[in-house]
Amino acid sequence: MGIRNKYTKQFKKDAVDLIIKEGYKIREAGRNLGIHEATLRRWKKEFEQDGEDAFPGKGNLTPEKEEIFRLRKEVQQLKMEREILKKAAVFFAKESD
Repeated sequence: MGIRNKYTKQFKKDAVDLIIKEGYKIREAGRNLGIHEATLRRWKKEFEQDGEDAFPGKGNLTPEKEEIFRLRKEVQQLKMEREILKKAAVFFAKESD
């Protein structure tokens, strides 16, 4: 898994403006900004749906998105705990031999 870039709300709005207001093709804007086309398409769709409320960031998530974020974090924590328990079980199984 690669490093995930974090872009500001203003950067996302400016990128979408290049496409909507300036008439750049998504491919061209993506190449110039160093952003994958799919990311720009998602930003454009979100902006068209939510307008100025698009790109709220973690501090202004909708209740549904906040719950998804919380659950994903919890799942990640549980996966890590499970891996630790697996390793511990293997360790103690070897110790009892």
